Order: sequence, then C-alpha cells, then structure tokens
Amino acid sequence: MEELELLKLADKAKENAYAPYSGFQVGAALLTADGEIFTGCNVENSSYGAAICGERSAVVQAVSHGKREFAAIAIASSGDDTVYPCGICRQVLHEFNPDMKVICQSPKGYEVYRLSELMPKGF
Repeated sequence: MEELELLKLADKAKENAYAPYSGFQVGAALLTADGEIFTGCNVENSSYGAAICGERSAVVQAVSHGKREFAAIAIASSGDDTVYPCGICRQVLHEFNPDMKVICQSPKGYEVYRLSELMPKGF
C-alpha cells in the first residue's frame, strides 16, 4: 500500500474522533505485515487519563483481531502542524515493531520516519 493511500484512510478515520475537550481530532491507519489495515481515532474523556489516542485505538483494533505484526502507521489530525505520535503511542507501537514506518500528516503533505528515529531508546 502506498503511503498516501494509508494517510487518506487515517484522514478519514479522524472524522470519527470524539474530541469535545481538546477539539483536536486524530485518525490513524495501521498496516499489518500481511496487508490488512485497521483504523482508529482518538476518544477523549472528562477523566483525561481514560482517553485513548488514535494510534493506540488502531493497535487495539488490530490486536483484537489477532494481528501483532505491523509494517506502518499513518497519522492525520485536524491541526495545522505536522502530527507525530505521543510518547505513550510511540512506546505501544515499539512493543510490536521498533522499526515500523510512521507516516505523519504535515502542512506539505506528509513526512515519513522509522519509529526507531522517533523513539530511539524504547524498551
């Protein structure tokens, strides 16, 4: 799957975000090693610790369907700046593939990184 196609799916997934507190919608599209795609969006809660990011939402979807090998994730947001996974999401993604491709929506289109670049000392 092309990077831009995966990013378009993430952009569509953000439409389902529940973000009444921040107003910041995030969507993610996670590509498995065998070519399946799972999407997720952020779901906020008045108890902030109970919120979940779009990236982890996609991971939960995939794992719930028995998938544990991931090749790439694309992230899109309603913001104007480049969107990157937060620290918690980086660690969760690292659990499954420290070198997966991370496609981040940006004002110029998108930027591509390896997770190991964004989180060089994961555990």
